[in-house]
Amino acid sequence: MKLKAFATAAIAAVAIAASATAALAEKLVISNWDGYMPKDMAEKFKAATGIDLEIAVHATNEEIMGKVTASGGEGFDVLFVSSPFAEALNKLGLLAPIDHAKVPNLANLYPEATKLQHDPGNAYSVPYTWGTTGLCYRSDKVKAEPTSWNALLKPADDLKGKITMLATDRWLMAAGFLAEGLSVNTADQASLDKVRDRLIDTKRQLLAYDDTTFFSKLVSGEALLVQAWDGWCNYGIAENPAIKYVIPQEGSDLWVDTIVITKASKNPEAAHKFIDFVLNADNGKWVVENIMYKTPNKAGMDLVDKAMLEKYPNMAIAPADLLKYEQLRDLGGGMKAFSKTVSEIMAAK
Repeated sequence: MKLKAFATAAIAAVAIAASATAALAEKLVISNWDGYMPKDMAEKFKAATGIDLEIAVHATNEEIMGKVTASGGEGFDVLFVSSPFAEALNKLGLLAPIDHAKVPNLANLYPEATKLQHDPGNAYSVPYTWGTTGLCYRSDKVKAEPTSWNALLKPADDLKGKITMLATDRWLMAAGFLAEGLSVNTADQASLDKVRDRLIDTKRQLLAYDDTTFFSKLVSGEALLVQAWDGWCNYGIAENPAIKYVIPQEGSDLWVDTIVITKASKNPEAAHKFIDFVLNADNGKWVVENIMYKTPNKAGMDLVDKAMLEKYPNMAIAPADLLKYEQLRDLGGGMKAFSKTVSEIMAAK
């Protein structure tokens, strides 16, 4: 009788443990930028799948990169990160491969979204948004449409003190690289030094480095010309149609924000379900209408009112034209010299 009771208790303990494991498998921890997906995403996903979402927020790529590399990815299932950081995490062996059979809504993506330089074929990342970086300006106050990065880096007298540049290091340097006809992934010391000196000269003409409120400065007239991600320029256009966006003749980077699954995820099946859910057409439409960025989700873009694409012309850039621009890539060991150069620019008087 005692052996039977022990066996019964052991079976019960195993059942409880299995139940607890199953419950754990029905929860995902997501880290994303604030406001980068619908506020009711957790509720909608739970209603559709029965899986709970715990949503953490990171302010920058660098912040979540630090957390994930320190923990080996433990505690996170799905991350939203820009493509150079996805590439770096993959090189570190911290990302799981994307099982395409478990993400049927990958079919909603444009064909071009499978040809991205950082991850051809979407082996470890799924693109969520994409776009360009260019010049955003007050067409009613600037004498002539800016057509070159030099309009920003060597401003006319009437623009001095009324321009801003992005402080995020890869985009700050990209403006200088493009003006010099260089790759946005340049890492050789001679080129870094040349661009550093140009950007220090420009720094003396700036109103500010600004990654978050530059469109507001345009609206108020405090700034007349700013370096901008296309979607953020759209925030200014929404308030003042005299604000325009242009890609300089030297070109742009192609930026891509992606979704990845950590190798440490305890819930890879649920993680794939989440990515599939995010890629449905309605969520793609939400991205355009609320974040005001383009999405590689063709099914979502097809649902967007054409009047919106007319009001914000940069949203209508064809995917094939986007792919003409060079993506920012992980610089690996070259990042040390790159970061040192940016520090020298920021420290300069």
